[in-house]
Amino acid sequence: MSTPATGQELGAFLRAHRELLKPADVGLTATARRRTPGLRREEVASLSGVGLAWYTWLEQGRVTASRQVLEAVARALRLDAAGLRHAMRLAGYHEPATPDGAGAGRLAAAVQPVLDSWPASPAVLVDRHFDLLGWNAAWAALWGAPETVPADRRNLMWLMAADRRLRAVLHDWEPLAMNVFQHFRAQAGPALADPRTGEVYRHLDADAPELRHWWGCHSVAELTARTVTVEPAGVGPVRLTLSSFHPVDDPSALVLLFTPADAAGRERMADLTAHPLRAVDPAAGGRRAAG
Repeated sequence: MSTPATGQELGAFLRAHRELLKPADVGLTATARRRTPGLRREEVASLSGVGLAWYTWLEQGRVTASRQVLEAVARALRLDAAGLRHAMRLAGYHEPATPDGAGAGRLAAAVQPVLDSWPASPAVLVDRHFDLLGWNAAWAALWGAPETVPADRRNLMWLMAADRRLRAVLHDWEPLAMNVFQHFRAQAGPALADPRTGEVYRHLDADAPELRHWWGCHSVAELTARTVTVEPAGVGPVRLTLSSFHPVDDPSALVLLFTPADAAGRERMADLTAHPLRAVDPAAGGRRAAG
């Protein structure tokens, strides 16, 4: 939760936005001349559904707001998405909840051109639950097309643990897979209690029971940059450097980018992406075969 210093910063942030608003901005009628700019505290309190004394203390940094109350105050102050994220951080909370389906669709549409700009580097966009929202042709050529995975299992953790195509291609897959799980626990926050998170864990339990001790572990870690080796059949080994970053439109989402570490790797990945069907062995469950 927020410290006294961040509580005062949050109060100053809310007060500044209150002073920027006019009564007409929130559907109120201005009557008597106002001695101070913007809305009165009692107006924001009323619009937020909280008491005047409590809202006054919030601006003074003397109380801590719950996530729900802070969201109500943010709506009353007409904060945009960036303002809400900043208020949540100052209050000590994780990012706002993952967008609904429409919001996730807008995010995927905005990020897809970025993913496609890396033709030889596998890249994927995941949401707070690590569900796949978008990927590029290089990702599909290397790991297999996510469209072939049932939608309820189209999740990065599930792919790492249970998708034999990925495990067959990725050398020494366990350290990376464990780091993905640790990062999820470190950043998931309220998502750990979401129904979708429980659903993903049930699928993992059913489809990869030998790794059951992983989801019972409580260790956390950041997803660190590293170099991994992949070897699609018929292509030869390729060293890829993993990096990750958060889209500015939704910092709870994550882009993972695997960049070839040398010229030979770039050439092999470019060839694999250009001819993704040339080396598919249906008998191997979608794994690529020499050809």
